[in-house]
Amino acid sequence: MEKKEISDRAEPFIETRNNRLFEKAEDYAELVDDLIQRQGNARTCDISREMGVSHVSVLKALKRLIRDGFLEKTKEKNIILTTKGHELAAFSKKKHRILTQFLLQLGIPENIVANDVEGIEHYISATTLEAIENHLKKM
Repeated sequence: MEKKEISDRAEPFIETRNNRLFEKAEDYAELVDDLIQRQGNARTCDISREMGVSHVSVLKALKRLIRDGFLEKTKEKNIILTTKGHELAAFSKKKHRILTQFLLQLGIPENIVANDVEGIEHYISATTLEAIENHLKKM
């Protein structure tokens, strides 16, 4: 079978699709970490309420994230982060913090920043994020 040639133009589209698959993992890891910090545990019902999605949707996502090594379920049915999950949550929070600070410094209202950051944080490259972080340090 012949390998399909991919144009240079297709590369950003492929990267974006791959990022979309990772987006859910970032959101869940960040939320589980927040719930544990705030209330001492993270349960399926809490995640469902916080994300505004059905219990079934949460269960499907959790199953995938457990399979991929980001989360574990305790005997008490609590959701906990693995080392890999902690790293993902920390990096996601770092992106969130840097982007929020940057957009606020541009004079964008907080309510708009909050919505924009939720989308941008999943698609920004490490190179761009580092450039923004370095720019903020100079200010």
